[in-house]
Amino acid sequence: MTATPALTRVDGSPVRVLVVDDEANLTELLSMALRYEGWDIQTAASGHAAVRAAKEFKPDAVVLDMMLPDFDGMEVLRRIRSGDPSLPVLFLTARDAVEDRVAGLTAGGDDYVTKPFSLEEVVARVRALLRRSVQLVEESSSVLVVGDLTLDEDSHEVTRGGVEISLTATEFELLRYLMRNPRRVLSKAQILDRVWNYDFGGQANVVELYISYLRKKIDAGREPMIHTMRGAGYVLKPAT
Repeated sequence: MTATPALTRVDGSPVRVLVVDDEANLTELLSMALRYEGWDIQTAASGHAAVRAAKEFKPDAVVLDMMLPDFDGMEVLRRIRSGDPSLPVLFLTARDAVEDRVAGLTAGGDDYVTKPFSLEEVVARVRALLRRSVQLVEESSSVLVVGDLTLDEDSHEVTRGGVEISLTATEFELLRYLMRNPRRVLSKAQILDRVWNYDFGGQANVVELYISYLRKKIDAGREPMIHTMRGAGYVLKPAT
C-alpha cells in the first residue's frame, strides 16, 4: 500500500488545523484522527472561541460545525475570513439536504460533511483542502501560463498582466483545473468531480457561482479569458 504523502507548511513545520464543535466527544475523536496525520491541532467549542483561536493559532484549515451555542458557523466563517480570506473551511452539520449543502458552500465554505460521518472521510476532505493551500513536502515547483495569466502551483501566487490576484483555496483549485486544460471545454460535471471530488446531485449552480467569482477577479476590466459555452460548459483561453 502506497503511503500518503506528508503535508507540511512551506517551512517544514506541521500543518495547523482548528477544529470547532461543541460536542466534546466528537472534537476529541476528530483531533486524535487529525493528529495521527502529524498535524498540529487546536480546538474551540464556541463561535467566539473559534474566532479568537483563528487569530492566535493561525490555522491552515478549519473544521467548523454549523451549529454552535453562541452564533452559527456562517458567522464564524465571515469573521475568520475577514482576517484570512483564503483560509480553507470544511463545514460539519447534521443537516443533509442538498439545499443546505449548497448553501454552506455558496456562503464561502470550501467543503461540507454531514453527521454522522467517518473520521477517514473528514481526514480525506481536510487533506484535499490542504493540498490546495499548503505545500506538499515532495512537491516540486510548477508554473502554469495561459496568455498573460500565470499561476504558481508551489507558491500559490496568481498574476494577470503582472498584477497579483488573491484567490480562495477553492477558487485557486478551479483556476488551476481550467489552466491545466486551456482551450478545452469543461462540463459542470467534470468541474464538480475534479474540484469538489463528488457530485452535488445535480446542483451544478455552485460551479456557476465560483466561475462568477473567478471572472470578477481574473477578467474584471480586462479582455475576458473565461468563456461560457452554452449547453457544454466553460473554457479558458488567452485573451485575443
